[in-house]
Amino acid sequence: MATAESCTGGWLAKCLTDLPGSSKWFMAGWVCYGNESKQRDLGVRAATLRQQGAVSAAVVTELARGALRRSGARHAIAISGIAGPGGATPGKPVGTVWFAFARRQGCGVHLQTVVRRFRGGRDDVRRKAVIFALRGVYSSIKSITLYTA
Repeated sequence: MATAESCTGGWLAKCLTDLPGSSKWFMAGWVCYGNESKQRDLGVRAATLRQQGAVSAAVVTELARGALRRSGARHAIAISGIAGPGGATPGKPVGTVWFAFARRQGCGVHLQTVVRRFRGGRDDVRRKAVIFALRGVYSSIKSITLYTA
Protein backbone atom coordinates (compact mmCIF):
# COMPACT_ATOMS: atom_id res chain seq x y z
CA MET A 1 0.00 0.00 0.00
CA ALA A 2 1.11 3.54 -0.77
CA THR A 3 -0.63 6.84 -0.14
CA ALA A 4 -0.56 10.23 -1.85
CA GLU A 5 -2.31 12.83 0.27
CA SER A 6 -3.00 16.50 -0.09
CA CYS A 7 -5.85 17.88 2.05
CA THR A 8 -5.56 15.08 4.66
CA GLY A 9 -1.91 15.93 5.31
CA GLY A 10 -0.72 12.39 6.03
CA TRP A 11 -3.62 11.45 8.29
CA LEU A 12 -4.44 8.36 6.20
CA ALA A 13 -0.84 7.12 6.30
CA LYS A 14 -0.83 7.68 10.07
CA CYS A 15 -3.98 5.58 10.50
CA LEU A 16 -2.62 2.78 8.33
CA THR A 17 0.73 2.70 10.12
CA ASP A 18 -0.99 2.69 13.52
CA LEU A 19 -1.83 -0.97 12.78
CA PRO A 20 0.65 -3.45 14.25
CA GLY A 21 2.52 -5.23 11.48
CA SER A 22 1.88 -2.48 8.92
CA SER A 23 5.57 -2.46 7.99
CA LYS A 24 4.86 -5.72 6.15
CA TRP A 25 2.45 -4.09 3.69
CA PHE A 26 2.70 -0.27 3.92
CA MET A 27 5.38 0.81 1.46
CA ALA A 28 5.35 4.62 1.37
CA GLY A 29 3.32 7.76 1.77
CA TRP A 30 3.59 11.23 0.29
CA VAL A 31 2.05 14.46 1.51
CA CYS A 32 1.93 16.53 -1.66
CA TYR A 33 0.17 19.58 -0.33
CA GLY A 34 1.45 22.10 -2.86
CA ASN A 35 1.24 21.78 -6.63
CA GLU A 36 5.04 21.86 -6.91
CA SER A 37 5.40 18.74 -4.79
CA LYS A 38 2.63 16.99 -6.73
CA GLN A 39 4.69 17.54 -9.87
CA ARG A 40 8.18 16.95 -8.44
CA ASP A 41 7.46 13.97 -6.18
CA LEU A 42 4.77 12.02 -8.03
CA GLY A 43 4.89 13.25 -11.60
CA VAL A 44 1.61 15.15 -11.88
CA ARG A 45 1.79 17.13 -15.10
CA ALA A 46 1.70 20.92 -14.93
CA ALA A 47 -0.85 20.91 -17.75
CA THR A 48 -3.18 18.69 -15.71
CA LEU A 49 -2.99 21.05 -12.73
CA ARG A 50 -3.52 24.08 -14.97
CA GLN A 51 -6.44 22.61 -16.91
CA GLN A 52 -8.24 20.58 -14.22
CA GLY A 53 -7.08 22.08 -10.92
CA ALA A 54 -5.51 20.24 -8.00
CA VAL A 55 -8.92 19.02 -6.81
CA SER A 56 -9.90 16.83 -9.73
CA ALA A 57 -10.19 13.26 -10.96
CA ALA A 58 -7.26 13.82 -13.31
CA VAL A 59 -4.90 14.93 -10.54
CA VAL A 60 -5.76 12.13 -8.10
CA THR A 61 -5.35 9.67 -10.98
CA GLU A 62 -1.85 10.97 -11.67
CA LEU A 63 -1.04 11.02 -7.94
CA ALA A 64 -2.14 7.40 -7.49
CA ARG A 65 -0.21 6.24 -10.56
CA GLY A 66 2.85 8.12 -9.34
CA ALA A 67 2.60 6.54 -5.90
CA LEU A 68 2.38 3.06 -7.45
CA ARG A 69 5.33 3.75 -9.73
CA ARG A 70 7.57 5.33 -7.07
CA SER A 71 6.79 2.85 -4.27
CA GLY A 72 6.45 -0.45 -6.09
CA ALA A 73 3.29 -1.09 -4.05
CA ARG A 74 0.36 -3.12 -5.37
CA HIS A 75 -2.26 -0.68 -4.05
CA ALA A 76 -2.34 3.11 -3.78
CA ILE A 77 -4.81 5.73 -2.75
CA ALA A 78 -4.66 9.42 -3.57
CA ILE A 79 -6.67 12.21 -1.95
CA SER A 80 -7.02 15.87 -2.94
CA GLY A 81 -9.68 18.24 -1.71
CA ILE A 82 -10.79 21.54 -0.29
CA ALA A 83 -10.97 21.29 3.48
CA GLY A 84 -11.69 24.99 3.98
CA PRO A 85 -12.45 27.41 5.26
CA GLY A 86 -11.16 29.05 2.07
CA GLY A 87 -10.16 27.65 -1.29
CA ALA A 88 -13.57 27.10 -2.84
CA THR A 89 -14.00 27.76 -6.54
CA PRO A 90 -17.07 27.67 -8.81
CA GLY A 91 -18.19 24.05 -8.96
CA LYS A 92 -15.79 23.05 -6.18
CA PRO A 93 -17.19 24.15 -2.82
CA VAL A 94 -15.47 23.60 0.50
CA GLY A 95 -15.81 19.91 1.36
CA THR A 96 -15.14 18.66 -2.20
CA VAL A 97 -12.67 15.78 -2.03
CA TRP A 98 -11.48 13.54 -4.87
CA PHE A 99 -10.16 10.02 -4.27
CA ALA A 100 -8.35 7.58 -6.54
CA PHE A 101 -8.03 3.91 -5.59
CA ALA A 102 -5.43 2.13 -7.72
CA ARG A 103 -4.14 -1.43 -7.82
CA ARG A 104 -1.80 -3.30 -10.07
CA GLN A 105 -3.67 -5.86 -12.12
CA GLY A 106 -1.76 -8.05 -14.54
CA CYS A 107 0.37 -5.79 -16.71
CA GLY A 108 -1.80 -2.75 -16.04
CA VAL A 109 -3.43 -0.70 -13.34
CA HIS A 110 -7.08 -0.78 -12.28
CA LEU A 111 -8.08 2.68 -11.12
CA GLN A 112 -11.30 4.07 -9.72
CA THR A 113 -11.95 7.72 -8.92
CA VAL A 114 -14.76 9.11 -6.83
CA VAL A 115 -15.69 12.54 -5.54
CA ARG A 116 -17.44 13.28 -2.27
CA ARG A 117 -18.70 16.47 -0.71
CA PHE A 118 -18.38 16.48 3.06
CA ARG A 119 -20.11 18.96 5.33
CA GLY A 120 -18.59 20.67 8.32
CA GLY A 121 -15.50 22.61 9.21
CA ARG A 122 -11.92 21.89 8.19
CA ASP A 123 -11.34 19.12 10.74
CA ASP A 124 -14.70 17.51 9.89
CA VAL A 125 -13.93 17.44 6.17
CA ARG A 126 -10.46 15.98 6.73
CA ARG A 127 -11.68 13.36 9.22
CA LYS A 128 -14.56 12.30 6.96
CA ALA A 129 -12.17 12.06 4.01
CA VAL A 130 -9.84 9.77 5.97
CA ILE A 131 -12.75 7.56 7.09
CA PHE A 132 -14.02 7.32 3.52
CA ALA A 133 -10.52 6.46 2.30
CA LEU A 134 -10.05 3.79 4.98
CA ARG A 135 -13.33 2.18 3.98
CA GLY A 136 -12.26 2.28 0.35
CA VAL A 137 -8.86 0.81 1.15
CA TYR A 138 -10.50 -1.98 3.10
CA SER A 139 -12.91 -2.89 0.32
CA SER A 140 -10.11 -2.66 -2.26
CA ILE A 141 -7.74 -5.00 -0.45
CA LYS A 142 -9.97 -7.36 1.54
CA SER A 143 -7.79 -10.26 0.51
CA ILE A 144 -4.72 -8.84 2.28
CA THR A 145 -4.48 -9.67 5.97
CA LEU A 146 -3.93 -6.35 7.68
CA TYR A 147 -3.68 -7.63 11.19
CA THR A 148 -2.46 -10.93 12.50
CA ALA A 149 -2.43 -11.98 16.11
